[in-house]
Amino acid sequence: MILQRRFLTNFWTLRTLSLKKSFAACCYSSERNTNFFVTTPIFYVNSSPHIGHLYTVVLADFLSRWNEVKGRKVLFSTGVDEHGLKIQQSAAELNKRPIELCNKNSSKFKDLFKLANISHTDFIRTTEDRHRQAVETFWTRLEKNGYIYKGVYEGWYSISDEAFLSDNDVTDMEIEGKMCKVSVESKRPVTWMTEENYKFKLSSFKDGIRDWLNTGAVNPVQFDGIVRRMLEELQDLSVSRQADRISWGITVPGDSTQVIYVWLDALVNYLTVAGYPNNLTTWPPDCQIIGKDILKFHAIYWPAFLLASELPLPTKLFCHSHWLVNRTKMSKSIGNVVDPIDRIERYTVDGLRYFLLRIGVPGSDGNYNDELAVDCINSELVNTLGNLLNRVTSYSINRSQVCPASSQENIEKYLTKEQLEEFQSLRNLPDIVGECYEDLNVYKGLEKIMSYLHWVNTFIQEHKPWQLAKQSKSLDHLNTVIFVAMVSMRTCGILLQPVVPDLSNKLLDKLNVPKSQRHFQDATDIVFSNKDVPLGKDNSVLIKKLT
Repeated sequence: MILQRRFLTNFWTLRTLSLKKSFAACCYSSERNTNFFVTTPIFYVNSSPHIGHLYTVVLADFLSRWNEVKGRKVLFSTGVDEHGLKIQQSAAELNKRPIELCNKNSSKFKDLFKLANISHTDFIRTTEDRHRQAVETFWTRLEKNGYIYKGVYEGWYSISDEAFLSDNDVTDMEIEGKMCKVSVESKRPVTWMTEENYKFKLSSFKDGIRDWLNTGAVNPVQFDGIVRRMLEELQDLSVSRQADRISWGITVPGDSTQVIYVWLDALVNYLTVAGYPNNLTTWPPDCQIIGKDILKFHAIYWPAFLLASELPLPTKLFCHSHWLVNRTKMSKSIGNVVDPIDRIERYTVDGLRYFLLRIGVPGSDGNYNDELAVDCINSELVNTLGNLLNRVTSYSINRSQVCPASSQENIEKYLTKEQLEEFQSLRNLPDIVGECYEDLNVYKGLEKIMSYLHWVNTFIQEHKPWQLAKQSKSLDHLNTVIFVAMVSMRTCGILLQPVVPDLSNKLLDKLNVPKSQRHFQDATDIVFSNKDVPLGKDNSVLIKKLT
């Protein structure tokens, strides 16, 4: 009993949380006007967004919201890449001007992000004037520092990937009955190209990139190994194309015959949103989230460009794998591309967000399956969380519609030793989940939350509050059971905010948790009250069961 009292005294005491810092420390520093800076890649507008695009943005949105829950001011940028040969060719096929195609398709991404409740603070388009100015200034800086020179490029080029490829990156493949050269990575056709253009001294930065990798910048760890292998055969990079071949892009400053390589153009977007070249105070990014198909551009080209321009490198580059559909790669020809707008309509915004973050394991390819999505959402959001809330807020059990007052004495009286120990684990839950969140292993954090909520449901089942509600002499026991459940849901609701923001707000509103008390430190700020706290007025179900 003495140990129990000691635990309870500590449990309800305000604590200062000290989380293990899992992000690699950056070897650079610069003045900042935000506390956290997260980016997604900018998405190519040659087609409509699919579920993989949404996953990338939801992962970044989670990280943005998580840092806001921790009380930080966040810069969160996303956007679209609108230059390049693919856009030029697609527009010509449709008899449109490139900007018309860009306007149409960029709006699809904007609309999806709005529908999916993405909280970005900046949406960048590479056709914006602010970006053109940033790219021109950046190019001039590279040239002034002696890292750009005129030369002849001869080799393979993938129009689909907008990438220059070495012989090792190309293989033979039969397409429509004909043998042709394709990219090993994307399996898309490549063409042989010979032209005079500008080249960047990429090979000069092998040691600098390796030093950056040694800080632990590239995560998960398996992608670090891939990048290190890329460094073994580093050659200078062509960074422009002849304007008579591609006109849709940003012209090289001082040379109207050349257009800046689309990837150099695109990567500068991260500087554009941070205020470059006029007022770069929010730099470097704390975390840049990308898909594994663009790892080389972000883990080789990007740090080299920054080193050449004498700018700090990103603290963390987080690379996630792809989404398969029923274990098959998404493909227009197969017809299995998953439309995220359709799935939001089926499963709700928070339902789809939860599924992607709960099932997605960044280090390995995810498997999208509609049946799996329904089972996941129904099992965990509807049954485990939603039904728990329904149980303890129903009029048959909670006639006063309150979060009841409770006391240490009643907790000790009505909980068994095992239940008390399990309830004690709630004290550690924010730290455990927080460490998972910091590492962007969101699925692990959600697993911990759901495991605890499963215990709360078992606890409810064991105490049978529906029977206690029929006995007036059992009122203290009933209130203690309700209190344990509501305290648990309050903590879990705070931790779920970055994942399912609307659903969490609805839960916390029902529990009448003030908006000023929904930060991470509040998750461990659990105190007894000698007064009942009225519940919120919304009596609708937290989330409806999917069929």
